[in-house]
Amino acid sequence: MNVLIVESRHDLGVLWQRHLERLAASVTLVHGQTDAIEHLRDNSPDIIILDLVLEEGSSLTISDFASFRRPDARVIFVTNTSFFSDGSIFAHAQNACAYVQSETPPEDLAAMVEHYASVR
Repeated sequence: MNVLIVESRHDLGVLWQRHLERLAASVTLVHGQTDAIEHLRDNSPDIIILDLVLEEGSSLTISDFASFRRPDARVIFVTNTSFFSDGSIFAHAQNACAYVQSETPPEDLAAMVEHYASVR
């Protein structure tokens, strides 16, 4: 299982990465749009954990690029805001499979990654 995490907050990204690596996932952590796009050019993640609000770049641009370049990759959007709390993210990002709060326990997020990676 290959996972790309795009999270501006390094400590939070590392926390998620460690939980996923315990499930034997191969995990790449990047912090913004430039590094995410570069990674997607050369790699095929099964799942992308993507913070909706990034310090560098746009999460929707990353999601759009992934849907074009890696159409099988599913995106789990995470956020600490109320943007798209009405579920409209699923209308804006065709590869979205989940939308959760950043405070979701890391073991729950890891279980979601494992689930969505298996239903591809």
